[in-house]
This record gives sequence, C-alpha cells and structure tokens, in this order.
Amino acid sequence: MSSGLSAKPLKFVILGLSITSSWGNGHATTYRGLVRGLAARGHEVLFLERNLKWYAANRDLPKPPYGRTCLYASLARLKQKFADAVRQADCVIVGSYVLEGVAVGEWVTQIAGGVTAFYDIDTPVTLACLERGDLDYLTRALIPRYQLYLSFTGGPTLTRLEREYGAPRARALYCSVDPSLYYPQPGETKWDLGYMGTYSEDRQPALERLLLEPARHWAAGRFVVAGPQFPRQVKWPRNVRRIVHLSPARHRAFYNAQRFTLNLTRSRMIEAGYSPSVRLFEAAACGTPIISDHWEGMDQFLKPEEEILIARSGKQALKYLRSVPESERRLLGERARARVLAEHTAEDRAAQLEHYVREALRSRRPGLEEAP
Repeated sequence: MSSGLSAKPLKFVILGLSITSSWGNGHATTYRGLVRGLAARGHEVLFLERNLKWYAANRDLPKPPYGRTCLYASLARLKQKFADAVRQADCVIVGSYVLEGVAVGEWVTQIAGGVTAFYDIDTPVTLACLERGDLDYLTRALIPRYQLYLSFTGGPTLTRLEREYGAPRARALYCSVDPSLYYPQPGETKWDLGYMGTYSEDRQPALERLLLEPARHWAAGRFVVAGPQFPRQVKWPRNVRRIVHLSPARHRAFYNAQRFTLNLTRSRMIEAGYSPSVRLFEAAACGTPIISDHWEGMDQFLKPEEEILIARSGKQALKYLRSVPESERRLLGERARARVLAEHTAEDRAAQLEHYVREALRSRRPGLEEAP
C-alpha cells in the first residue's frame, strides 16, 4: 500500500439530480451505487440534492445509509450552507440535469479547493442540446472550467469532448450495479419478455418493434412493461401487463421473473455508441438473459451471441423467445453475469473515480503518489 497523502481517504461533494427518489429518475440508482462504493473504500461523501416537490412526494430512499445526504431549498441556501464543504473537498462533482446547474457549476468552479468534475449521465443528449443552445445545466464556456468531464458515454465522444469542447480531461464513468442487490434468486417465471424504463419518445418505436409486435404475434406469450409516463394512447396488447412504477427494491424480483429482458437505448445514445444502461448491468447481474437493440461498442461490455442477444426486428426478437433452447438461455445469462461482476460493479466505478481524482490531484501537486 502506498503511503503519504495518496493513501488517505478523499472528501467528495456530489451535487446530483436525486439520490433519494428513483421516480422517473434513473440517476438515483447510479448515485446510490457510486456513493455506496466510495463509502466502502473509506472515502467521505456528502451528497447535496435540491429539495424538489416531484421527488419529495416519491422518495423511496429518504435517508441513504451510506455517506451523508443533505437537501437544499434554493441556490442561495446551497451557497450559504455548504460553501465550506465545497471549498474543503478533494473533489466536487456536479451532475447533469441539476436545477440551475450552470449557476451551480460556475459557483463550484470558482470556490472549490480541490478537483471539480461534471458528471454527465446523459452525454449525447447534453451535446445535442448544447448545439441547439437549449440547456440549463451546462454551457460551452463552463466545460473547460471543470477539471474532469465524467461521461456515461465512452469511445469517440471522449475525444470530441476534449478537442471540440475544451474539456481538460474527459473520462468514461459508466453506470454500474451493486451485486449485493442484484443476483439470481429462485422463484416463479411470470413473463417471457419484460422491459423496464421511463417512457421516452425516441425509445418508443423500438419498444413497439421488439416487444409489442412480438406480443401481438404470440398470443400465448407473456409480456410486461414497467415504467412511468407512458401516454394513454399507447395500445397495449392484452398479453402485456403494465406496471406504472417499480422501486429499486423490487427490481431484482422483476428481472428474475423473466425468461428474457429487453434493453432499449435512446436514439442519441445509439448514435454515439458506447453507452450502456444501468438496466443492462442490473439484468445481467441477476443472470437474466438480455435481448437488446444494437449500438457501436456493445462488445466492450457484453459479447453478442455469447453474453447478449441483438435483435433488429420484432421477428428476430420473437425467434429468440420461442427458439432458444433452455440450456443455451441459461448459459447466456450466466456468462453475462460473470462479465458484469468482473468489470461493472459499483466498487469498480468507485475505484475508477478515485483513480481519476488522484490523477487530477497529482497534476496539481506533483509527486503525489497513487493509492493502490
């Protein structure tokens, strides 16, 4: 083990959309895993969340048992109450979609004494909005002020962030899974294919093609779609069960009750590639075989045909559901689980983040060694 400053625990301050509520908010799962992972490595973490009515009415984890979580009522209260914490932290992270995120970022990059980072859980969407000038949590001028740009999307997008947008260091920090929460468990298999996700207009055509179309052509098949905000005009086949919302505590049972689960990706993420979803890793950790749409870089996370199945049409998805032998189906899930537990746990992400932060600190303080 290295000695000196590098071996000491770090102080993190994270300003994110929400950690207390997962209602229509995939960010919560990511933050929970990351904070849990950092705390398990001995770091001190303060998570700051804007107290918004939407999340206040739907908090499924009001007091996270790891790190420390505080709510703030306004930008003024944030500055008044938490300025010292921001100044003293080794790393301050501002997440995408934080309310008044530009003002928060300008304040953080002005007063922080340690490394400042922007954590983009929506990188392709962010960059598209920046091009249109339609964004309230980041600006082109703010990007170079953050010493780290942590991105849910890897691959060529990282180079683009540095060359076109002036990010000093763009690093991939993908979503992850907590294996203590997601794992195989015995129980009744209720559905042949399921999908979980908040409604998104650009994902809906894929849901229609890869789940609803197979459901219409296979009346004996059992299907399920879980997630909020779907419009009333969506026509659900009779053999598709609808669940409006599933709290994270029920995700494991949901995956384990499916023969296959469907992974769908937003159009901007498909265009950028290298954008795995948290649902991808959760399902894999449960050993549930995955059928997915295709995007560049998929094989960096799960190997097609061995660890994940790729469907480009409803006909192909239906063929998987009806024709894959049970032994092969189980093996598919087992391989995906092994891959994800080896490379994509919350502990892995916490270790990566620690590495990035110590790397940035060393550039400011030459001679600082890296912890193991």
